[in-house]
Amino acid sequence: MPMITPPIDTNRKAKLEAFDRLLTIMDELRLNCPWDKKQTLESLRHLTIEEVYELSDAILEGDEEEIRKELGDIILHIVFYAKIGEERKSFDVASVLNGICDKLIHRHPHIYSDVEANDEEAVKQNWEKIKLKEKGNVSVLGGVPTSLPALVKAMRIQEKARGVGFDWEHKAQVWEKVEEEMAEFKAEFNIDNGEPIDKEKAQAEFGDLLFSLINYSRFLDINPEEALERTNKKFIYRFQYLEAEAKKAGKNLSDMTLEEMDHYWNEAKGK
Repeated sequence: MPMITPPIDTNRKAKLEAFDRLLTIMDELRLNCPWDKKQTLESLRHLTIEEVYELSDAILEGDEEEIRKELGDIILHIVFYAKIGEERKSFDVASVLNGICDKLIHRHPHIYSDVEANDEEAVKQNWEKIKLKEKGNVSVLGGVPTSLPALVKAMRIQEKARGVGFDWEHKAQVWEKVEEEMAEFKAEFNIDNGEPIDKEKAQAEFGDLLFSLINYSRFLDINPEEALERTNKKFIYRFQYLEAEAKKAGKNLSDMTLEEMDHYWNEAKGK
């Protein structure tokens, strides 16, 4: 299939000028600002993570103006890291950008070479195989960052395994696994038998249950991290509504019965 040529970008000059402006400002700040002069790769790390989460929040809220602002913050961090690398004579923004360009070309042989990939799944599988070969990893899972949050890590582990064909064939099989894990968890966490709970075993079974649910969400094309975050936001909204309405009524939550709180909770659900 012939590669489609992108349309002419009439704003390309303005985009390049804007990026050059940012590079110039970064140079000036690094020379003249006491705070910027002090920063290191390590000191910026936690701030970058925070910025990524703020971008995630803006995307979930559908706030495109906020997305624009957060993207600016992230681009600033990328330029900042590149500037520090340049000072260390390790890398600079040009090598960073050329590096990702080279990677994209290499990992899209169906665009820049003669490899066939006619659907999204084929593209993903090619990507994982090429990535594994590039890194020389002994394990397919070697590319999953150890510091990822557990839920996101589980999703990436499953995606990596799928990339080499290790996956369920049908979603019905995955749901059977969910039910199996639920039964095992209930067996370890049966609160009605009066026996002490083995928390270590219960925790292990609960982890298996979560892992299987994440697997099922993948077959439904649901991002479990995004789904859970939307539920978090929904709970926060309803609980804060409950707090506000209770305050209007001159009541303290700690003095209210569960039935009274449920009244306001159900009101929030209807809004």
